[in-house]
Amino acid sequence: MKRSRKLLKKRRNHILEIVEKLGDVKVLDLAENLGVSPITIRRDLLYLEDRKLLSRYYGGVKVRQEEKLDEVDEIEICKQKIAKYAASLVEDGDTIFINTSSTALAMIEYITAKDVTVLTNNGNAINHQRSSSLTIILTGGELRHIKGTMVGDPALDSINRTTAKKSFVGCSGLSVEIGMTTEFFNEVKINEAMLTRVVGEAYILADHTKFCKKSSFTSCPIEKIKNIITDDRISGEIIRQYEEKGIKIHQAES
Repeated sequence: MKRSRKLLKKRRNHILEIVEKLGDVKVLDLAENLGVSPITIRRDLLYLEDRKLLSRYYGGVKVRQEEKLDEVDEIEICKQKIAKYAASLVEDGDTIFINTSSTALAMIEYITAKDVTVLTNNGNAINHQRSSSLTIILTGGELRHIKGTMVGDPALDSINRTTAKKSFVGCSGLSVEIGMTTEFFNEVKINEAMLTRVVGEAYILADHTKFCKKSSFTSCPIEKIKNIITDDRISGEIIRQYEEKGIKIHQAES
């Protein structure tokens, strides 16, 4: 498990080094250079672009100003802390929802509870290391190749036919005025369903970079948010603002 995360970080840092050196690189050239599939490279590029470390365009990627290789590791550490904390909230026999968030997906490696069922629209879940007693069910639906996301009516129907004990949903942005937002319109209804079709608690997972950030589409208005799991780099003032709205902030510490 540790080895796979180390290799992932190494590959993403290598991508940044190549892009920084050449300035402009094609996806297929990166895949051939690093010995992985174009789909894997596209996932890496999406991750790095989300952190403003490079800029993607159709078929390739180009350099941004002031790339910081250490930032990839720093944010990844925060995401892993959140994932580990969230996994500790899963209990024996739980059925849980996990959405397309990379932070939520990382939970799978840390779940130690027995006889847990995960329903997710993240196709990448099948490649994650997990306990032998953990069952993964994919929602089905239209597969968006870059992110490995399953969307559309079949995915939504699978969720609406299920009542989970808990849900863990990542986001693109969190605003105390608007609530939870995402960049992808076709994920809005799926996120909404995952947050509402639970008999227990629904948790939004967001590292410190997601706060005070507004993306294009609202998945959950602020008044419906009950729990947020974040890292220990969030400021006390931001915590206070959310607690005043009746939201519980869970901080994953080192």
